[in-house]
Amino acid sequence: MTIRPELVEVITRTGPIPFEEFQERALYGSGGFFVGDALRSVKAGDFLTSPEVSPLFGETLGAFVAAEADRLGAVPRVVEVGAGSGSLLKALLEVIPAEAWAVEISMAAQIASSYVVGEDRVVPSLDDVPFDGPTVVIANELLDNFPVALAVRTDSGWEERWIGVDGKDLCLVAAPLRDEVADWVNRFGGDVPLGGMVEAHVLGDAWFRELLGRIETGAVCIIDYGDTAEALVPRRSFGTLRTYRSHHRGPDPLAFPGETDITADVNFSSLLALCSELGWESTLERQEDFLTRFGLRAKLSELRQEELALARDGDPMQRLIVRSRKNEAETLLQSRGLGDFRVLVARR
Repeated sequence: MTIRPELVEVITRTGPIPFEEFQERALYGSGGFFVGDALRSVKAGDFLTSPEVSPLFGETLGAFVAAEADRLGAVPRVVEVGAGSGSLLKALLEVIPAEAWAVEISMAAQIASSYVVGEDRVVPSLDDVPFDGPTVVIANELLDNFPVALAVRTDSGWEERWIGVDGKDLCLVAAPLRDEVADWVNRFGGDVPLGGMVEAHVLGDAWFRELLGRIETGAVCIIDYGDTAEALVPRRSFGTLRTYRSHHRGPDPLAFPGETDITADVNFSSLLALCSELGWESTLERQEDFLTRFGLRAKLSELRQEELALARDGDPMQRLIVRSRKNEAETLLQSRGLGDFRVLVARR
């Protein structure tokens, strides 16, 4: 259900609102995209994430957690933020049994995840998770949905874009730059051309700072689309803000708030800077390289050999199963698709 009429009424009465407030309402407020009864990250939903493409993704993350257990000298608590259907944790726990928690605000996702980790370990906030002892936190395609501020470079410097009303429609309107947005874009906006737009991840960075402050020993694994500030500059002419609906790019973000996912590329430079500031070691690499390092390409090679053997003398149905798993692994590693996502690992 679109919440546009409600937003138009509020803005007409009180005046323009910051873009992040609009995005927060559209995604997480009453009638928002992620608060209904539907699971969004499944085949019947609006987009597919890596854990839904193949259980091999979660299994490979299990190998990562096992490596962290060796480093830490104990099996860590595993916390997935934005756990969705629980498919990542389900596959991960088959590799390394651990105390697992799922953080989710969607009621549909909470129910689905409860079948994996138990009802008492599905919570709506990090505030409800214990952080005593070694902990590994995983966030797959989470930060791209954090509300962002919008800033545009003009002849006179940076300006924000807030949400106003034009008749019965929502529209972007110019607004003065707030101090926290100015600090962010000056540090991480990059060399943006005139008219270029930057999504300032002020709220996402605040969440990441808070998360790192909760963990005494352990690791955080952030997986998402995006890049460093420098690498994102070519995408800044029009910005990276976009919507998804029913597995396709959707309409303008202002057209159907509440009915579409609103997302933007993650700027990993700001996250790396926070790691350095807070004394965490960090690495950034492509998903293809990360998954390869923890065994997925070796598994793919095994699946190819198994399929060839079954083609020569084997059960045709089993061959189809193996071929499907092989194709799924190839999708996770695809250099122009999911394999080009970025993986940030912070350790302490």
